[in-house]
Amino acid sequence: MSASNVVDVHTFLDARPIGRQQWRVIVLGLLILVLDGFDTMMMGFIAPALIQDWGLQRQVLGPLMMSGLVGLSLGSLCAGPLADRLGRRWVIILSVAFFGFCSLACAFAQDLTMLTLARLLTGVGLGATMPNITTLLAECAPLRRRSTLVTSTWCGFGLGGALGGLLSEYLIEDYGWQAVFVAGGVLPLLLAVALLALLPESLRFMIQAGKPQARIVAAINALAPGTADARTQAISTEHSDLGNARQGLGSVLKGPYRLGSLMIWLAMFAGFLNLYLLSNWLPITAQSAGMTLSQAALIGAVLQLGGAVGDFSVGLKMDRWEQNNVVSLMFAGSAAMSLLIAIWAGHAWALYVLVFSLGYFMMSANAGCFALATNFYPTAIRATGVSWVFGIGRTGAILGAGAGALMMGWNWSITHIFLFLCLPSLIAVIAIQCKRLHALKGPSTTAVSNATDDES
Repeated sequence: MSASNVVDVHTFLDARPIGRQQWRVIVLGLLILVLDGFDTMMMGFIAPALIQDWGLQRQVLGPLMMSGLVGLSLGSLCAGPLADRLGRRWVIILSVAFFGFCSLACAFAQDLTMLTLARLLTGVGLGATMPNITTLLAECAPLRRRSTLVTSTWCGFGLGGALGGLLSEYLIEDYGWQAVFVAGGVLPLLLAVALLALLPESLRFMIQAGKPQARIVAAINALAPGTADARTQAISTEHSDLGNARQGLGSVLKGPYRLGSLMIWLAMFAGFLNLYLLSNWLPITAQSAGMTLSQAALIGAVLQLGGAVGDFSVGLKMDRWEQNNVVSLMFAGSAAMSLLIAIWAGHAWALYVLVFSLGYFMMSANAGCFALATNFYPTAIRATGVSWVFGIGRTGAILGAGAGALMMGWNWSITHIFLFLCLPSLIAVIAIQCKRLHALKGPSTTAVSNATDDES
């Protein structure tokens, strides 16, 4: 077979400019993450109205806040191995439809128990969606632009969270808090229909999984018309130290991947602890500090807007400079902003500026961890690796939501809360630097992966 009849997907995708199909995946991924951000963050905005409507104490919302996060963790941990076996496309489509139906169910909950169960199931769908759309996007992107595209798409999560704050104020005032759940359910169902028609499967996965020749040829020609025919042999020269190891969690924790996986998990745990503590409890904390319901919703939206800007920009930095150092710098900036807010919490305008800056550093650090994971793992275990980064991160989110409930019960002030937030960010800095230093000790998968990204 001549060289012209061989297509190496690893170099084929990396050598080409971003085409129409890849842009389609980027746009669809952005829309998915906008809706994910809206659904994931909405409880923080609904909570004050729910407290007033049902006559609840703030601290009793702890199980409700944590239920969605438990679901997110479960969905993330289970969906990645499933996607590495069955493919990314169908897992994404079914997950989007599932969390849409469950969000609608939340609108009809009659008590706190029913609402908590519905949010748990919504979280399962959300948790299955996010790591797999991140994986699919990474596998469609050229290596030289992978971090930029992954983190830029994740700005949709921050935009969705901000949209949740802005729309919640309008919907709750005119239609009640149930209307927010209706919006968070109908929109994903409409998007699932669009995904069914437009979302492609990962070409890297199709070759890795040995899919039929006709499907692979069609996928190659969708990216570059006329490139492949029935005689074309599609291969992948992607570096991997897995050999014939079975896909799954064991591969993620195998030799050269072990320390890097553990350190990304720790950083993601710390980053999500901070993010979800603030996302769920910042509006309530701001209201208890004297702000109106409208001002409390606005400051929550400001946090998410700062995150959207950070998500968009951090990938540009990671594709230009050493990735681990960039992510470490973002976590350090998050710690610095938390400290400044603790000092100047009484100054209203300074608080808005600092919360925006905190959102920028905090969410760009988290998005940077996702990008690190997509670059760290090969195609055979990428969905598993990325989904476990999400899943472990979600356990931090659960702890953050629960810690917020305790802080409300202890009547912690804004100053106390933001002083606490410095600690997890500093732990994340140490974890990412340990990963970087381990890669420098000798040849490893991490070093090879990062070197490949830099060279491309």
